[in-house]
Amino acid sequence: MARLRRDEWVDAAYELFQAEGLAAVRVEVLARTLGATKGSFYWHFTDRRDLLRAVLDRWEQSETEGVIAAAGEDLAPVERLAFLFREIARHSSLRTGERTLYVDSPSLGVADTVLAVTERRVGFIASVLSDLGFSDEEARRRAVVVVSSVLGYQQVTASAWEAGTDPYELVETLFHFVIAGTAAASDGAEVWRRAQQA
Repeated sequence: MARLRRDEWVDAAYELFQAEGLAAVRVEVLARTLGATKGSFYWHFTDRRDLLRAVLDRWEQSETEGVIAAAGEDLAPVERLAFLFREIARHSSLRTGERTLYVDSPSLGVADTVLAVTERRVGFIASVLSDLGFSDEEARRRAVVVVSSVLGYQQVTASAWEAGTDPYELVETLFHFVIAGTAAASDGAEVWRRAQQA
């Protein structure tokens, strides 16, 4: 059998992370799944934590940097926010591994990465809200509420609780809450509709 490439290990680990959470990503399980030896694993990674960091690097690129990039730099702030929220809704069903990540990360030795990603998310949303006219302090408060709301939703739905509404509708409500009190709020419904059609 040909030696597995590093990215094949990361692919399998990321898939397991998405399905069962980061704590489920174990070398022995992956080796069985891939039909490989643990020696093949250690050819590419120094230890499990090295693999977990590779999984989190992919998570950061896909679920943070990719989502931010989809918001579009050349749009007006309220439109960027609408596109960002659309992407958040679109990714809500893809973030299953994130449901337990914040609880598991300290014991897995990767809390620093998770906290840095969280700060990146809060910082980006706060910068868009500042561009929308909020003070830096208010923009950060609202950004923390947005990130906390998304993470909270993931936590409660991990228990099989059903919200009884579509994630896009929930995120639309959050979008209107966040832009309330701005001049852009009066056009919020139209901006949201355009973002959904794009």
